[in-house]
Amino acid sequence: MLKTLGAAALAALVASSAAAQDYTLRATANSNENDEDYDGLVVFKNYVEAASNGAIAVELFIGTQLCSTGAECLEGVAEGSIDIYVSTSGGTAGIFPFVQVLDLPYLMADDRVAETVLANGSPFVTQMQQMVRESSDDAIRLMTVGNTGGWRNFANTQRRVQAPADMEGLKIRTVVADLPQELVKALGASPTPIPWPELFTSFQTGVVDGSKNGITDIMNMKFPDAGLQYVTLDGHAYMGALWFMNNETFTGMPEDMRKVVVDGFYQLQQATFASPKRKSIQAYEDFVAGGGDLYVPTPEEKAAFAEAAQPVQEWFRENIDGGSDILDAMISAVEEAEAQIDAVYQTDMN
Repeated sequence: MLKTLGAAALAALVASSAAAQDYTLRATANSNENDEDYDGLVVFKNYVEAASNGAIAVELFIGTQLCSTGAECLEGVAEGSIDIYVSTSGGTAGIFPFVQVLDLPYLMADDRVAETVLANGSPFVTQMQQMVRESSDDAIRLMTVGNTGGWRNFANTQRRVQAPADMEGLKIRTVVADLPQELVKALGASPTPIPWPELFTSFQTGVVDGSKNGITDIMNMKFPDAGLQYVTLDGHAYMGALWFMNNETFTGMPEDMRKVVVDGFYQLQQATFASPKRKSIQAYEDFVAGGGDLYVPTPEEKAAFAEAAQPVQEWFRENIDGGSDILDAMISAVEEAEAQIDAVYQTDMN
């Protein structure tokens, strides 16, 4: 009898282990464990594995183990060798040019507006999700849009930048995508595409004078040691992180498991919204303590930057397939978010 019970317990254990392996999701981020993307993936993994009672396992690949460029990684997602991948809009623009709408300058004023606009279910996010599926022949899903480093600000090795005129003559590092290069040109500087791993040396040697990054990226990469000493907090773009998933993998799960995954991406999104806020506190303190010059533009100065950058919106409408549709959706979403937030202020402050 004991032998029979023992065999039954062993069989149950084996069955349980098999159930725990029902679905395995391979998720990758081309970053490191100090990055907000990693924070989001840890939260996603913990939530999904627990909420599925072990039916879903999430394997994390941080760095370039599975792929090293946006195009290569998205190809892996489309083919199914990668289940989940996160990228900035710049890294995705070669496949989905319309996602560069997230890089258009001075559209969203602050975190509260951005987080409302980027909430899943908003008309803007829903439209972008539809465009991703259509453009990929239904191979790739956009699951959510999080944050990866706060806000993009102009930083350089040469001087304090208070007005667009101060940008003239500076060589500003950009990604290869067209839109950030158009922005830099509109402000009078020279766009210089440089791969991210080469940026530290490029500052040291004067190949570039500046970049447009969040403070956590600046400090994590030790750019002040390479001479980057001036940061202007113009907050020209929210550093959106696009989280993609293989569509066949997602739709191949039963409804209850798909709900767990969707909820997991919500948890991930909230984690990436919060992570840069905490990390930036110490990053700003360290930057200033190291002799860095941190400048906050006045409302008038920021308006001057926004006016100088206005032609970039027209460029986007004229040169990006679907650009007008997605930009109109973004502008409408921002207006709705601002009205919603204003209504909350009226309630909370009276």
